[in-house]
Amino acid sequence: MVFVRTTPQRPVDVTAVLPELAPLARPAIRLHPRPGSPSVGESSVGGPLLWPAEEPWPHCEASHLHVDSGFRQSPADVRLMRRRQARWHRDHNGRGMTPEEAAVKERNAAMLAERFAVGPPPADCPVPMLPVAQLYLRDIPLLRPPGQADLLQVLWCPYDHDPHHKPSTALFWRSAAAVVDILAAPPEPYEVNDDGYLPEPCVLAPEAITEYPNSLDLSPQMLRMVEDWSRWQAAGAEVDRSEHADCPRDFYDVHLADAPGWKVGGWPPWGRTDPNPRYCTVCDVQMVPLLTIASYEWDGGEGHSWAPCEDQAAANASGRCCGQSPSQPTKVEVGSTDNMQIYICPTSPEHPHTDLIQ
Repeated sequence: MVFVRTTPQRPVDVTAVLPELAPLARPAIRLHPRPGSPSVGESSVGGPLLWPAEEPWPHCEASHLHVDSGFRQSPADVRLMRRRQARWHRDHNGRGMTPEEAAVKERNAAMLAERFAVGPPPADCPVPMLPVAQLYLRDIPLLRPPGQADLLQVLWCPYDHDPHHKPSTALFWRSAAAVVDILAAPPEPYEVNDDGYLPEPCVLAPEAITEYPNSLDLSPQMLRMVEDWSRWQAAGAEVDRSEHADCPRDFYDVHLADAPGWKVGGWPPWGRTDPNPRYCTVCDVQMVPLLTIASYEWDGGEGHSWAPCEDQAAANASGRCCGQSPSQPTKVEVGSTDNMQIYICPTSPEHPHTDLIQ
C-alpha cells in the first residue's frame, strides 16, 4: 500500500527574508520511514535486502566484547519485547505474555542456552551486520550511484566502536537486475549492544524538499544577517516577536534550516560538534552528505513543526506510551544527539565512505 507524508509549509519563506541564502539551498529527500513489511524489491529501513545468494554476507571483523556489552539481548528478544509493547499500547490491559509470546520467548531462551553451552563467541569473532537501509534509485533520485548501479544497501555492526561509541557502517552499491538468486536467510548477530541498534522494518514515503544550512554552517557575515531582527521585520515575516525577537537565529535553526529525521542529501544536522568537513581519503575532495540516520522523525517542542501534515495529531500528543513514540518509528537510537551522518565522495561514490555522530 502506497502512503504519503507531506512536510508542512515553512512558517516563513527563507529567501524572502534572506535572499543571500538562496545559493545555499540544497535538495533533500525525507524518507519518512514507518513500520511495515517491506519486501526485498522495495526501498526500506531495517527491511530485507536484495542480497545475492552467492555473495558472502558482510561481517564486522573488529574486536567485540560480547558478554560485557551491558545489554546482552538477542535480536529475537528485542523483537519480542517490541511486539509486547505494541500490544500494551493498543489495549493497556493484561501486561502478561500471550501464549504465542510465551512460546517465542521459550524458543529464544532455548536457542540462547544452546549458544551458551558452547560458550560465547570470542571477542575477535566476526559479527554478522544488520540491514539499516535499502534505497532504490527509482525512489531516491538524489543517490547518484556509480556505473550501472541503481541500489544502495547500508548495514552496520550493532556494537559500539571507537572512537565515538557508535555502530560501524558498510555501504554496497549494486544493480538490482543483476541479482538472480536471493539470499533467503541472512545470518544475524549473537546479540545487539543496544536495542536502538536494531532498526524496525519500515516502508518509506520519500518526499523531495529544499533545505538551508544550519546556522553553524553559515559565514560570520550571513550569521549576522540571520540574527538581524530588522531584516525579518522589513520582509514582513509573521514571526512572534515576543518569542523570537531576541534570538531569530534559534527560530531559523528550528523551523527553517535542515529538516530532522531520515533523509538523503541536504544539509547535515549539527549538535554534538561544530561543522567538521570530511575529506575523501583517496582523492582529498570534500565529501558530501549521503544519508542521515536519525533517532527521531521530528524534534520535541517547537520541532513539531516538521512533523508531516498526516502526523500532526500524533506529534501534538504527549510523549510516549508503553514504549511507543510516534516520532520514533524505526526504534533506532544513535548517539547523544540522535543523528548519524554518512558522507560519500562526490567524485566517486565507490571511494571509502565516512560517518559522524552529530
